[in-house]
Amino acid sequence: MKTKLALATLICFSSCHRTKKASIDQNGETGIAHQIVKPEFQSIIDSADVIGAILLYDYKKDIYYSNNFEWARTGKLPASTFKITNSIIGLETGVIENDSVIFNWDGRPKGNQNWEQDLILRDAFHFSCVPCYQGVARKIGSERMNRYLDTLDYGAMDVDSNTIDTFWLMGSSRISQMQQIDFLKRFYTGVLPISGRTRKIMKKLMIIKETEQYRLSGKSGLSNANEDYNGWFVGYIEGDDTYFFATNIEPKKEFDLDTFISKRMDVTLSAFKRMEIIN
Repeated sequence: MKTKLALATLICFSSCHRTKKASIDQNGETGIAHQIVKPEFQSIIDSADVIGAILLYDYKKDIYYSNNFEWARTGKLPASTFKITNSIIGLETGVIENDSVIFNWDGRPKGNQNWEQDLILRDAFHFSCVPCYQGVARKIGSERMNRYLDTLDYGAMDVDSNTIDTFWLMGSSRISQMQQIDFLKRFYTGVLPISGRTRKIMKKLMIIKETEQYRLSGKSGLSNANEDYNGWFVGYIEGDDTYFFATNIEPKKEFDLDTFISKRMDVTLSAFKRMEIIN
């Protein structure tokens, strides 16, 4: 079991605006969309020896699928999935000038070899460079951060001058899987109140994998509050149709951290296969 690693090592990877799809309140309750329980998703979770929920949303059919809607409505720390929003706010405020910006390494150990080098924005995002994004958050500042979070209607974050560079990693900030998908839908469909330039940069930044069959975009996240590990994988997959997803899992008592980290994406891809979204 690898439960004594430093926090840096553990992190791997406007309220009235809504799409025409289901609205979601701060508790993650859906108003319109249909919900279908998928026992197959629970089998995937059980086979991975974790607990949690896989949540998929079929944008065309306006249907949510999950093994556990109660879990999907429960708020969790956003962890590094917040790098999506942090990047958006950074771009909107000019703290992140463009997609060619370079995060310069200060030469000090960071607890992750990938972070101990100069990084362009895409690498900082996909390597989930915590120090890079802590610097972005500090430059944004708590006042602007709170103003943008309200405008973007992103979960329920607890931000002040003392927590500005840690609020997504520890403390009382919370966002549910339902809220994650609601945010991603508003971003994807252009309803989120941000510039076209920011949206274009972010859509390119978030791409994880492209094949002839599909394009997968998103972000993973991992928090470790009081030795309680919680893992995220959120985003959307574009193929014949578009599906949004938010997977949130926790390990059982005995686990290997490296294996747990990979399971966030593994269980999500398994759900895609069960739904015949991918082969």
